Amino acid sequence: MSPDSVPPFDPAAIRAILLDIEGTTTPVEFVTGVLFPFARAHMRGFLEAHAAEPEIRAEIEALRREHGADSAKPEAPQPWGDSSAYQVEAAAGYALWLMDRDRKSTPLKSLQGRIWEAGYRSGELRSQVYPDVPPALARWKQQGRVIAIFSSGSVQAQKLLFRHSEAGDLMRYIDAYFDTTTGPKQEPQSYRRIADALALPADSILFISDVSTELEAARAAGMHTLLSVRSSAKPPCAAGHRAIHTFDTVPF
Repeated sequence: MSPDSVPPFDPAAIRAILLDIEGTTTPVEFVTGVLFPFARAHMRGFLEAHAAEPEIRAEIEALRREHGADSAKPEAPQPWGDSSAYQVEAAAGYALWLMDRDRKSTPLKSLQGRIWEAGYRSGELRSQVYPDVPPALARWKQQGRVIAIFSSGSVQAQKLLFRHSEAGDLMRYIDAYFDTTTGPKQEPQSYRRIADALALPADSILFISDVSTELEAARAAGMHTLLSVRSSAKPPCAAGHRAIHTFDTVPF
């Protein structure tokens, strides 16, 4: 199916907009060039400083369990070890191993969010959104539409990004946040869960993302879709999704 053959949706029927973050509301370069390096540089120090806290101990234990599943793979991470003194070192090393593979690990994403929170609070970090995003969020909110986020980053990281943007606090426009605890972004069931959580029919929700496999999963769940193509160097893919280059061209 080509994008031109996709029937247009009725704007009046759309009651909620579900947004991806990276490449949709926020430049990819900010995520890959600022947020990820910041988390990498501070991972070991953060774990050393907070390892005694119950929530961080739980994240380390979750990483240890995930490490056990990876230890039998051909490209296995370094052994975890048993001594309590080694837990922080092992967890930090494994977290970086996961980051090298862009693994959507829930405990990793949670730790990254905690590290970014410290960076936002200290003023070291200030998030970026595309210039058309704040007015679009304000417009959609004024229209009475629900605005929600679905990202592989933790809900905590999502809220921090929108609260501490260079355009100001954008959280006032956003009604709901969803992350990997809802399910993988490439599985239709995740989008069905989101529709249920929003108490809306799937066909009243518009999902905007720059990843075609995510759009296909959302469409399989009954949602409408738009492909975000923010870079002129990245042509629209022929995945049967209409492309937009800015939220200004969303038809409402």
